[in-house]
Amino acid sequence: MKNPQKKKAPTLVSTDNNGPADYSANPRIALTVPSDCSGQRLDQVLARLLSQHSRSRLQNWIREGRVAVGGEVVVEPRHKIWSGEAVELAEAPDERAESSLAEDIPLPVVFEDEHLLVLDKPAGLVVHPGCGNWSGTVLNALLHHAPRLGKVPRAGIVHRLDKDTSGLMVVAKTLEAQTDLVRQLQARTVKRCYQALVRGLVEHPGTVDAPIGRHPTLRTRMAVLNTGKPARTHYRVLETFLVSTLIECALETGRTHQIRVHMTSVGHPLVGDPAYGGGPSRVPGGPAFPRQALHACRLALLHPATGRRVLWRSGLPDDMATLVDTQRLETAEYGRQHAGDDDAWDDDYWDQDQDGGPELIFTDGDASDDLDDPDEPDDHEPEDDPR
Repeated sequence: MKNPQKKKAPTLVSTDNNGPADYSANPRIALTVPSDCSGQRLDQVLARLLSQHSRSRLQNWIREGRVAVGGEVVVEPRHKIWSGEAVELAEAPDERAESSLAEDIPLPVVFEDEHLLVLDKPAGLVVHPGCGNWSGTVLNALLHHAPRLGKVPRAGIVHRLDKDTSGLMVVAKTLEAQTDLVRQLQARTVKRCYQALVRGLVEHPGTVDAPIGRHPTLRTRMAVLNTGKPARTHYRVLETFLVSTLIECALETGRTHQIRVHMTSVGHPLVGDPAYGGGPSRVPGGPAFPRQALHACRLALLHPATGRRVLWRSGLPDDMATLVDTQRLETAEYGRQHAGDDDAWDDDYWDQDQDGGPELIFTDGDASDDLDDPDEPDDHEPEDDPR
């Protein structure tokens, strides 16, 4: 008796507008089920072998009849497959990338080769088209900067930053590089560190280990929920001011708005955060700032082609650097007034050098210890994007 989950493969060439779907022009991928995947669900195996695609996308493609096992189309994601079976997938084009137009938008590229590029995204620039932002995005700029990215899902974007978060993000220029970077994100070998100015005085380093999910009533926001996905943020204190603290955050997971939600949950929302900084709080309101004071300051990963560990650093953007300088000056002035001794506050202490611009550092072997300073939190990075 034939497996009811299978049906005969449809003709790939449509004869009329009402005929079967024509997948003949779409990229086709042929796979063989490895022995260690034997007996697993079709969608699970595809998600493992084609990790550049999300599992939900692969499930949709299965239901659309884009996947054949042993020459027969399977439309049930739960269908079990076995070692040695041949699987063929007809990829659908990336709809958002197809509908997006290349736009001549200045891109702050700080590194680029044949495999990837690294951006130092300014605040105010949306990364990916979405509701209310279908143009003027990083994706539109990427398609103009490197037209070949139109053939890579999501134009090579593998992680995002919020519109009003600045800093470093990596983009894959080939499907192979994208696959590698996605796997690194899953394996947490991509490391991202952020600097944030938060309200109130943070006295000690700490870790927030609290699941994050979609807010039950405010659907554009996230919240700490028992039913959310696991999320962990490490933070350490860089400087304390009168009513705010400059901290560095390192992530073990990459949930949407993770740093913003986690720091709010411990009573220290980010200065200027329009979504999570309002409402009653036991800490002072902090200085005025037109956006969340959050900057992706370090990015480290294994180069997809060479396997070498590479690290980029980015100094605070002008607006956030000015904000921090103002906090330093106000704190110093307060100290002078209340200490009654000008010598107690050395101006040279506050005149700390700022990183000039993004810096690329190649490291090999033990030199990677630079990425894991023992005085810093253990910063293991994931998928999406903490923002």
